[in-house]
Formats: sequence, structure tokens, C-alpha cells
Amino acid sequence: MSETVRVKMAEYHVGKSPDVLITIGLGSCVGIALYDDISKVGGLIHIMLPKSNDTENLKPAKYADTGIPLMIEKMVEAGAVRENITAKIAGGAHMFSSSGDMVIQIGKRNIEAVCQILEDLNIPITGEDLGKDYGRTMEFYTEDGRVKIRSYKKGEKFI
Repeated sequence: MSETVRVKMAEYHVGKSPDVLITIGLGSCVGIALYDDISKVGGLIHIMLPKSNDTENLKPAKYADTGIPLMIEKMVEAGAVRENITAKIAGGAHMFSSSGDMVIQIGKRNIEAVCQILEDLNIPITGEDLGKDYGRTMEFYTEDGRVKIRSYKKGEKFI
């Protein structure tokens, strides 16, 4: 039986086919859908910041550098094979019109961190919808790995 799971900001969820994982409110945040198309195990994480400064790691899913490896670990525990995992990513929008400030450019910094971490982990990115100036919702279908992106400005599309 299919389960629909809402993944909130700074959270992740690992599911198996035919689960649908959804995250809303991707502005400067980045959603990362990881998928093993053989085991049909997938995970969705909604990261807020590129790098953890939380020494106690109380909320690892909040950060790209701690959340992505954690989700991969949980996917492997659920039956995924590490070498089969691919990624689809969305978000990282430039939501505020102020120039130059690195805090304001958090979307760009999130995208750079996510892409670098996935490259370092040898996880290919097979789809993306990044940047621009609008928010997004991600719907990840573990049955076949499709990711639907919805936005007020751009409608719906699959990546």
C-alpha cells in the first residue's frame, strides 16, 4: 500500500515503492531525492544550509554536509545499494533582491554545497530544477524515481 509522506524543512524520509515523498516550500532551501532504481528505495531531504555548525548535530538533516550522508546510510539500511543511487535536486532560489550579501545568497551556496557533496560521494545528478527566483514543491515517486516539480510561477514539470 502506498504511503504519502510530507518531508518538512530540515527533515528527511526514506521510503520504498510505492511511497510518495513530498516537500513544500523550497525557496533557498534545496530538496534532494536519492533513488536506487533496482531496490526501489528512495529518500528525500529538505536542507536549509550548506554546512553544519551544530557541534552536537541535533538536526543533521538541516545541513547538506551532514544530512545527505545520513540519508544515504538510512537508505542502505533499508535495502538500497550504494553504487546504484542517483540524485535529483531542486530549489536554491534567490528569494530576496539584495546584492552581494552571502547570507542573502544562501540559495546559491546551498546548490554549490549539494552538488559538491554529491560529486564527492560519486552520486550522479540525473535531474535538476535550480536557482531562479521562485519557490517549489517536490513530489518524489519511489515506484519509478520520477520527481514532479510544482511552482506558482512555472506550473508543473518532471525532472
